[in-house]
Amino acid sequence: MLPTSSPREAARELDRSIRYLGLKGALLCGRTREKNLDHSDFPPIFEAAESLRVPLFIHPQISQRAVQDAYYSGFSSQVDLAFATFGLGWHYESGITFLRLVLAGVFDRFPDLQVILGHWGEVILFYTERLNALDRFAKLQRPIVDYMRQNLYVTSSGMYSQSYLQRSIEIVGIDRILFSTDYPFQYRPGGGPRRFLDEADLSPDEKDRIAHINWERLSRSNEHQS
Repeated sequence: MLPTSSPREAARELDRSIRYLGLKGALLCGRTREKNLDHSDFPPIFEAAESLRVPLFIHPQISQRAVQDAYYSGFSSQVDLAFATFGLGWHYESGITFLRLVLAGVFDRFPDLQVILGHWGEVILFYTERLNALDRFAKLQRPIVDYMRQNLYVTSSGMYSQSYLQRSIEIVGIDRILFSTDYPFQYRPGGGPRRFLDEADLSPDEKDRIAHINWERLSRSNEHQS
C-alpha cells in the first residue's frame, strides 16, 4: 500500500517496489485526509504507474465523518458502521473515486494508466447509461464508457453473481475481468469459487481468461522494466 500522504515519495517507492522487489502493482485508497485521489498532488503516482506499466488497485475506504452522519447514520451503531462500509458506503466511495479520476482528466493525461476496482466495478458499471449523459459537459477526450473499457479492470471480490458477471462483460469486456475470492471475508464452504466459474455461461477459453490469463497478461506488461 503506497504512502500517499507523500506523493513524490510514494512514486519513488512504487518504482523501487516494481524494479527491485518484483511486485506487480500497488494498492491505494481514494482519499488521503481531505484530498481526493484526483487532487493535483497525486499525478507523480499516476505518472510512475503508467511508466512502469503496473496497475493501481483502488481499495474501498470509509466515507468522511460528515458523509457518514448525513447518509449512513440514525440506526444502531452496528448497523450504521455496516451501512457505511461493506453494506454500501465503501463501494460508492471507490466507484466515485474512479469517476473523479475520469472527470479530472487523469486518464487523458496518462492514457495508459490502468486501475483495478473490486466488487464488479464498485457500482458504476450498472449506471453507464446514466453516466453517459456527463459526456455533454465533461469535455473529455473520450466518452466516459471508453475509460471503463480502456483504463479499468474489475474483480469479482467473492461476489458470486452470474448477472453481475454478464453485465461486467457487456461493459468492459471479457479481457478486463479478474477473478478474486476476497478470502477470508467472503469465504463460503463447498467450493463456491470453482462452482461459480463452472456454472458461468462462458466458453472454456473465456473461463481461463477470467481465472488467470487476464491477470498474467496484465502482470507481465512491466517485465521489461526489471
